[in-house]
Amino acid sequence: MIVPTKVLFEHAYGKYALGAYNINNLEQTMGLFRGNMESKAPFIIQISKGARSYTDKRMLEAMIRAADEIWPDALFAVHLDHGDEQTCYDCIESGFYSSVMIDASHEPFEKNVEITKRVVDAAHAKGISVEAELGQLGGVEEDISVEEEHAKLTNPAEAEQFVQLTGCDSLACAIGTSHGAFKFSGKQGLHFEVIEEIARRLPRFPLVMHGSSSVPQDEVERINAAGGSLKGAKGVDPNEYLPAAKRGVCKINIDTDGRLVWCRVHREHFRDHPENFDLRPPGKIFMSEYAKFIASRNELLGSAGQLDEARAFVKERLGL
Repeated sequence: MIVPTKVLFEHAYGKYALGAYNINNLEQTMGLFRGNMESKAPFIIQISKGARSYTDKRMLEAMIRAADEIWPDALFAVHLDHGDEQTCYDCIESGFYSSVMIDASHEPFEKNVEITKRVVDAAHAKGISVEAELGQLGGVEEDISVEEEHAKLTNPAEAEQFVQLTGCDSLACAIGTSHGAFKFSGKQGLHFEVIEEIARRLPRFPLVMHGSSSVPQDEVERINAAGGSLKGAKGVDPNEYLPAAKRGVCKINIDTDGRLVWCRVHREHFRDHPENFDLRPPGKIFMSEYAKFIASRNELLGSAGQLDEARAFVKERLGL
């Protein structure tokens, strides 16, 4: 069942974080739903601007609708990830999305406020919530690239002002994470003091962590052993997910890790079966492996086992 993102946040706040997982194709969609149902977790499906142009937005939406029929007990929101202003308006008008993200974090503070406020006004008129971003993460996210020296943590005082000026419903903060497989160099951990100060200034306001893939080293090693060349790839300590959730982070974006699982499965399969030219055998393996990965991440997020309680909460909250 597709439900409002905002209601899922209300249930999760201070207890667990919802896994926000990006999809681009059928195999990811199937593995994602299986993993969440096996671990009994509510979740968020993310569709990026790049995913919408990779195939066709209608294809992705149709797959989600089909999965909703196949797994009627699933509880999830559909979210636009890293949208520009025009893509946000397109998603708002479609009536399919639970929430949209407007990413104007690369703009000066005043311009970010201006753009975000326009999107918020349009979204709220349709009953859709808006995620905004303040501060800049390093790394690469689709067509956005930020060098490490230009990344900057979110200023808590600015975060409070930004939310008040824009009326956004959740805020993606730069708190020590980075986009892509190649995270910040050195020993990088989350800045819990930043999360705590923002939460103090904005009580019960949902915060979001981007660039939160853990980049499992066993996946990287297996990819490289099968012909890959990922050097220096590393990510966020997944044991920091739940402590962040307890402090007010309600949504944690995990995309790169899923791509690593896809890469590992396909590299190993075609290495071991060079005679194969059928996409289905590795596809079946990937769906199973991705489901296991999703379930494992939900355990770390604290969302595993929350499905029944979350469903009851949503039904009561929406009067269903």
